[in-house]
Amino acid sequence: MTPPLVQVDVWGVDRIGSALARMATGRRALRGTDGLRFAKLLGTGSGRTFSVRDADPRHWALVSVWDGPAEADAFERHRVSRSWTDAATERLRVRMTPVSSRGAWSRSSPFEPTAEPVDGPVASLTRARLRPTRLVRFWSAVPPVAADLHDTPGLRLAVGIGEAPVGVQGTFSLWSSAHALVDFAYRRPVHTEVVRRTPLDGWYAEELFARFRVLEVTGTHEGREP
Repeated sequence: MTPPLVQVDVWGVDRIGSALARMATGRRALRGTDGLRFAKLLGTGSGRTFSVRDADPRHWALVSVWDGPAEADAFERHRVSRSWTDAATERLRVRMTPVSSRGAWSRSSPFEPTAEPVDGPVASLTRARLRPTRLVRFWSAVPPVAADLHDTPGLRLAVGIGEAPVGVQGTFSLWSSAHALVDFAYRRPVHTEVVRRTPLDGWYAEELFARFRVLEVTGTHEGREP
């Protein structure tokens, strides 16, 4: 049986207004797509503060889970994919299989682990819905972690992602190896301190953390190949 395929697309655009229109209509258009198990159209940002000033209106993303590569390939002909690709100035596409996942996204668990850990290229996806009463505390804790993330050896790309500019956000990151990701997650003091504080401060109403084996990376983000 073919394991499911996780795909992350990030499109760069010049026309912000038409991108907003595609975001408004795309969710409904994706419903009922053959082989599509899960899909989220998302805004992007720098992920440095997780506030409105992080937002990048010139890059938009889709996280999708497919029955397999054939169904993901067929999506290239879907009107949602074609409309974004036709309007894009650049596109990054990452294909992966899940190694581990915990938590929920919109009350579902979309990333059923199917791959064994490897010490090759890996990706990480975090997503959280923040409690409104904890926003200020969360925002105060984020900048040191974000700065440390971008200085971590082995990081190839980090993009903030979210369904809304405030309160429902996360990060998608690419790493040269599992060792580099583990080093950031469990050995960098700034990050481990935030991990320790998370259950104590109760920032999240819902959270998900997933790790993936990277199968294929094509295209660019901000003109750079990760």
